[in-house]
Amino acid sequence: MDYLRIIDKYYPEDNALKRLLLEHSQSVARKALQIVAFHPRLHLDSQFVEEAAMVHDIGICQTDAPGIFCHGTHPYICHGILGAAMMRAEGYERHARVCERHTGAGLSLDDIVRQGLPLPHQSLLPETLEEQLICYADKFFSKSHPEREKTIEQAERSLAKFGEEGLERFREWVRLFG
Repeated sequence: MDYLRIIDKYYPEDNALKRLLLEHSQSVARKALQIVAFHPRLHLDSQFVEEAAMVHDIGICQTDAPGIFCHGTHPYICHGILGAAMMRAEGYERHARVCERHTGAGLSLDDIVRQGLPLPHQSLLPETLEEQLICYADKFFSKSHPEREKTIEQAERSLAKFGEEGLERFREWVRLFG
């Protein structure tokens, strides 16, 4: 998969949003690939991890989050499912699953219904090790401060705002990948 070609298709202009997407995605990919190299026993697909990390946030261009240069029409929480639709249109189902399952520490059907989130009523929890790894690596980098890597404690504080279930999932990933 030529992820740069796909990014260029949806982000044809060299602007602040495209630069932010690339900087954030490269940070996530770099961290994820370090974990792949450190844990050969997990038999992770490094090529797929790099590709999927680079496109996991491709849907942000369709959301309304002016603080990070997004001037679309959808709520930011929808960027994962929007990105998944984009990747499916390109013929990349595995990559689409990463897009839709990386928000927070994944979202359960119960989370979506209980919080009244504008998302499909289905589980959006990462299932494969690669999906979990990219979701985990993503928690260390925010788009509002892309130059900084969060500590585990900072990532936990960010996740704690959204409930114990996601925080516990993240802690399991710390044990697996950390």
